[in-house]
Amino acid sequence: MENQEYPAPRRGLADGARIAARTLVHLVLGTLALIAIATVVSVLGPTLALDIATPAMAAWWTVFTAVAVQGVPFLLLGTLVSAAIGAFVPERVFTKILPRNPALAVPVAGAAGVVLPGCECASVPVARSLMRRGVTPAAALAFLLSAPAINPVVLVATSIAFPGQPMMVVARLAASLATAVVMGWLWVRFGHDAWFRTPPNRAAASGSTGSSTASTGSRWDGFRAGLQHDFLHAGGFLVLGAAAAATFNIVVPRSVLDVFTGSTWLSVLLLAVLAVVLCVCSEADAFVAASLTGFSPTARLAFMVVGPMVDLKLIALQAGTFGKAFAARFSSVTWVVALLSSSLIGWWLL
Repeated sequence: MENQEYPAPRRGLADGARIAARTLVHLVLGTLALIAIATVVSVLGPTLALDIATPAMAAWWTVFTAVAVQGVPFLLLGTLVSAAIGAFVPERVFTKILPRNPALAVPVAGAAGVVLPGCECASVPVARSLMRRGVTPAAALAFLLSAPAINPVVLVATSIAFPGQPMMVVARLAASLATAVVMGWLWVRFGHDAWFRTPPNRAAASGSTGSSTASTGSRWDGFRAGLQHDFLHAGGFLVLGAAAAATFNIVVPRSVLDVFTGSTWLSVLLLAVLAVVLCVCSEADAFVAASLTGFSPTARLAFMVVGPMVDLKLIALQAGTFGKAFAARFSSVTWVVALLSSSLIGWWLL
């Protein structure tokens, strides 16, 4: 009798509404608690450090909290958008809007990162899913690189991290998009499906109907799970990145930095390598870059362009998803292209 009064579609909508309400309540309470804790820590931390240790520790704590507190809201917003797209936007959308010609599909897929953002932690499985649904690998890989690097959350965060420097935002957008498109075109010309551990399944998108038949409740469950995973995972890397940036600013002697900052090319190379090691989330890496005040604008641009495309966690994800042979080739070439792109555009615009 209950099934007759409340058919399956209505029950699905009710379940989805309950899950959405629970997720919203937890999100609001968690954000308020996080802001309160961060405010107290940022105010009391330097004072306590001065009382129990040294001015150097107080300076370290100030840099650490500044980077972390500024980055958390954008990290939260970015993971919200990423989880929503993963749960509610079917991959078949890409097969409908992308041109069939791979060379033309690459720039379209790269530009799609502006309107369909995603966290770099999720970019690798998303690219694999796109390939399995019929998207050419070159276009999927271009989207893999561009989505975490040029989405609106990242660009707004960059504008706030570099106030009064709009050309830094323009340079980041141009260098990141150029890197993604060039890598896609390089794959069209030189790439081979044999480099994948398992060749991508070029099945037609119409053959997969999971997205259309998924219940509203399961989509909200996917949204909640994706949000929780992305925020906790990327938040951990944000904390590590903030700690590393603060340590770098305090511990490394100025005489050592002068060796690198005195040379434009050495400073660019150093921060390009540092971006690979720190693994800072793209929604927050602008604040880490802004804290590296001893380096040139071009070097800090290289940090923001390389990081979302090549870092240790992404290399591990690519090796696990596509195989070590693919990860070694793709990551190394991407690093070189990102370095050249950021250097040229930084020299031109900054």
